[in-house]
Amino acid sequence: MDLRYPVGKFQWPAAVTPAEREHFIATIAGSPATYRQAVHGLDSQQLDTPYREGGWTVRQVIHHVPDSHMNSYCRFKLALTEEAPSIKGYAEDLWAELADGRTGPVDTSLALLENLHRRWVILLKSMTDQDFARTFRHSEHGLIRLDSTLALYDWHCRHHAAHITGLRERLGW
Repeated sequence: MDLRYPVGKFQWPAAVTPAEREHFIATIAGSPATYRQAVHGLDSQQLDTPYREGGWTVRQVIHHVPDSHMNSYCRFKLALTEEAPSIKGYAEDLWAELADGRTGPVDTSLALLENLHRRWVILLKSMTDQDFARTFRHSEHGLIRLDSTLALYDWHCRHHAAHITGLRERLGW
């Protein structure tokens, strides 16, 4: 198994059904609890253990998730209020190296994730088929539909949770 992609690499869907959207929203709604459980009982040394050689530490993974999801939440709002707005990527690897990502308490990011996802799920559940067809233009990936972005973040939630749970299984934590 490739430890970088414990749930497989993301594949952009050709189409997303309403049933799939409901499933993806449920993943996003439940992921804060999944992450809280994934790090439950870990001490500081364990939080500072990389999930794979050359990879981020558990702490950095926990801080990365709300960083990424805040960006996505804003992209959804931009796409819902503007016509195909241009957005840019960000240097997530460099963000993870900043002091808050390397050393900050994980409870801060877990609480942020819980509250961010509460807001995001309210927004997602209010969206229509036409809303999910709206787009934004990403600086690296081109024109992207919101329903495809929703699929990406379903995967993202599962992907990083599996980094942590996989490490715990391998090390017997």
